Amino acid sequence: MPTPVPLLIIGGGAAGLFAGCLAGEHGLGTLILERKHKPGRKLLMCGNGRCNLTKDIAPAQMLSDMGAPMSDFLAPALNACSPAAVQAWFQRHSVPLKQMDDRRVFPRSEQASDVVHALTDALRDTGTALCLNAPVTGIERHAAGFRVATAHFSLPAQRVLIATGGVSYPKTGSVGDGQKFAKALGHSLKPYRPGLIGFVIAHPWIEARAGTTCEEAVCRVFHKGRRLYEGWGQLDCERWGLGGAAAYNASRCVARQNLNDFELEWQVGRDIFRVRRPSTRPLKEAIVTLGGVPLSEVDPATLQSRVCPGLYFAGEVMDIDGPTGGYNLTAAFATAALAVRSLSGQRRQ
Repeated sequence: MPTPVPLLIIGGGAAGLFAGCLAGEHGLGTLILERKHKPGRKLLMCGNGRCNLTKDIAPAQMLSDMGAPMSDFLAPALNACSPAAVQAWFQRHSVPLKQMDDRRVFPRSEQASDVVHALTDALRDTGTALCLNAPVTGIERHAAGFRVATAHFSLPAQRVLIATGGVSYPKTGSVGDGQKFAKALGHSLKPYRPGLIGFVIAHPWIEARAGTTCEEAVCRVFHKGRRLYEGWGQLDCERWGLGGAAAYNASRCVARQNLNDFELEWQVGRDIFRVRRPSTRPLKEAIVTLGGVPLSEVDPATLQSRVCPGLYFAGEVMDIDGPTGGYNLTAAFATAALAVRSLSGQRRQ
């Protein structure tokens, strides 16, 4: 029987790759299994290929911006791996950064591929194995750990970290398999909902401006006459409706609060329009997805499952989400970092 892998990470996206790098730095014997032929497929799409790594703000501000329930659940992770720590790691690994006026942080090259290369180079340098074209088909719990099966082989593992992401952009490998594995190991799952997604609206004002962008716009969400959300940002007029950061963040409010009957208002200059119950684009197009592993079933101090000891989670496989602007990647990196720190037994200095 093969020797059990000390740590097996499922998923070669942002959270899985970062976890693998840090596990290598801590000297953990680690193997990453990625279902696609290239790692970081969705990461290459972030920020329209520019890769908005994080936002240069304090953890407390980021948690406040993300709101409940993330503000409580992610506090240990963001305090262990802050936006400043994310920036420092990538700068140490030869990714010069630049900060925009709104404090969003990008690679100076504005190439997401530089971020993926930094992560895969760090895996190589720390001797962390990355196995591609290895879709996991199931995980079984055993007395000594786990047995993880792929389409071509199976192997034992002492501990498993699931970092498979959400369920949007399935062509990148985010197909919801990690959530299915969690359910098979005893977890419940929250229904999926699209977060950070455009609204489908047929309106003359939008149709007349299809293909254009309004750099300064306001979107508001109303429910039973009460304003629940107001946010500023870019608004993209598409042939199908409204996209861009202002619309995406408004859609996050709708999804997080499970609103069915609401009104969306948008304002550009003196033009103000309001529509009732606009639909959203398909779930597969969402920048992030809500739902998946409930936060109540994961220990926020360690990211270990409360249901299945030895099982850990990082990133969007859990029911976490944030606004546009680097929040979601930061959450992926921070949860990966805290999980690895917990696995390695390290204490924050």
